[in-house]
Amino acid sequence: KVGLYTCGPTVYDYAHLGNFRAYVFEDLLRRYLEYKGYRVTQVMNITDVDDKTIKGAKEKGVALAQYTKKYEDAFFEDIKTLNIKKANYYPKATGHIQEMVNLIKRLLEKNYAYTKDGSIYFSVKKFPAYGKLSGVDLSQMKEGERADFDEYQKEDIKDFCLWKKAKEGEPSWETEIGQGRPGWHIECSAMSMKYLGESFDLHTGGADNIFPHHENEIAQSQAATGKQFVKFWLHCAYLLVNNEKMAKSKGNFYTLRDLLEKGYSPITIRYLLLSTHYRAPLNFNFEGLAQGRATVDRIGDFYSRLNWMTKQGKFKGYNRILSDKVTKTKKDFEESLDDDLNISAALASLFGLIKETNIALEGRNLNKKNIDEVLQTLKEFDKVLGFLGFEGVYRRKKTKEDEETLEIFKLIAQRDEARRKKEFKKADEIRKKLLKKGIVLEDTKEGVRWKRK
Repeated sequence: KVGLYTCGPTVYDYAHLGNFRAYVFEDLLRRYLEYKGYRVTQVMNITDVDDKTIKGAKEKGVALAQYTKKYEDAFFEDIKTLNIKKANYYPKATGHIQEMVNLIKRLLEKNYAYTKDGSIYFSVKKFPAYGKLSGVDLSQMKEGERADFDEYQKEDIKDFCLWKKAKEGEPSWETEIGQGRPGWHIECSAMSMKYLGESFDLHTGGADNIFPHHENEIAQSQAATGKQFVKFWLHCAYLLVNNEKMAKSKGNFYTLRDLLEKGYSPITIRYLLLSTHYRAPLNFNFEGLAQGRATVDRIGDFYSRLNWMTKQGKFKGYNRILSDKVTKTKKDFEESLDDDLNISAALASLFGLIKETNIALEGRNLNKKNIDEVLQTLKEFDKVLGFLGFEGVYRRKKTKEDEETLEIFKLIAQRDEARRKKEFKKADEIRKKLLKKGIVLEDTKEGVRWKRK
């Protein structure tokens, strides 16, 4: 069993690519744990009350619940589009006010929290381990300073707000600790512990969550319970756009919907977000997206070749070398992901198998059992990767490109037959016909290889 808490969306706007970089990484983590036989309970929060959501609702002149529902619905549509598995629980902050109040009461009773001007703050100096996760220096904190905003910088260590006193025009709740609303940080502690217990296995998020959010979660949770809050923390690095931080002011801010409107497929976007190791910055650009699309298209061509070869039924016999390659690929794939989710090495093993199978296909040096072994392996890998098309979400409809690819295979087969019959003029005519279609043939000892010009 594994308990996994993933920081979810703050539903004040459409989620952007940086958010989805984190959500796809977390999806890979969960899928691989399940692939290895673990039963995962995943909790992802929905922050539907905080500084940002309240500001957005005010600007639109609508109730908070009405404002956040639009973006909450959009979030669920988007994760379905990207084939991200649904978490077991999606607790909303507004539905867990009492759990937050109970946790704050424990902190007040243990003297880790104090009241000032109607709000309640966590006393950072009373938790000596503060800074262990983020590396901040507690000695630099100025006495008596408090943070009323949810987000602030490492250089600005302050006592953080657990409960914010009610303000006119803002949503609030009448509770035994006074009328007000929760601070952002207490929300995740209360909700994660409700569904996963006071101590659980894994907590993930983006690098921007490390301070102050996750540092504050640790402090308030462990101060309240006296137990280790989380055993392992995993954070994904930032997503950059052309090596710059994504920002609306720079014109390089993209949501999933922006890319879909530009004609990019969900499978291409998922592949791009998945293909860089989670702790390495992902530099997004449209050249990389085009390369991702080409990779996905090659996988589609590969499936077409396998299906065509199966229908042809002209095999040379079982290929033991290819079978051994399948076994080695499985081993390499798992060893790579066992090594801190080394996705680059895992994908390299997958593409190596595709390459070796293509060589066998070109020489017809395999049989249906080989093809079934390869397809079964890819099907197992897709339980982890989620972009190979076996889960139904991305199952490709037959396109013009598919028909063209099948026509290429037929012409290559006809040329092979002509060469075997020593009808070299006919074989040369077929080569020229393919060249006019932009297809270059290369005769090798393993068989005929082809590529697009």
